[in-house]
Amino acid sequence: MSETVNIMAQRAQGAARKLAGVGTHVKDNALRSMAESLMAHQQEILDANAQDIVAGREKGLSETLLDRLLLTEKRILGMAEGLRQIAALPDPIGHVLEGSRRPNGLEIQRVRVPLGVIGIIYESR
Repeated sequence: MSETVNIMAQRAQGAARKLAGVGTHVKDNALRSMAESLMAHQQEILDANAQDIVAGREKGLSETLLDRLLLTEKRILGMAEGLRQIAALPDPIGHVLEGSRRPNGLEIQRVRVPLGVIGIIYESR
């Protein structure tokens, strides 16, 4: 599992470098495409999740944990809607937060830049 997570993180980091230089339109389109893909592949996702739930029951996972792992049409719709909401937000990248000009003419600005990759390991006990 650790090796899989490392590979995924390395791929995400490579993608983040590429995405750092793209414009708002490209990022927003990618987010909307992800939402559309979730909806287009909803049945495949639900079928795979059903197999995961069966495997979880066989391994003795609690009903509470199984409920947290369970995907439904409503939950997938919520994920897609969340992606669309993010795409609708103004892009903060490149926004100048503050700036000043030094006596020698040097202009200094604090500008929002891409953060990079944030990894989250979700675990429920």
